[in-house]
Amino acid sequence: MSGYVYAMSECIGCKAVFSYNPHRVPSIRRIDGVREPICLACVERANPERKANNLPEIVPHPDAYEPIPEEEL
Repeated sequence: MSGYVYAMSECIGCKAVFSYNPHRVPSIRRIDGVREPICLACVERANPERKANNLPEIVPHPDAYEPIPEEEL
């Protein structure tokens, strides 16, 4: 029998703990180059500003905030 897995951590934007698919979640590169996950609420808040600054919008994968089968880890 197999199960499903979420990754959980703080959002780089708002610091709220959220769950996500570790292979699909959008992330932002910190100043030191390390990539950190970003929650959907922060993606939605960031996109209008990104668009206004002629940057590409962040488009999360449809499964970005869903669990994955444990064998995919």
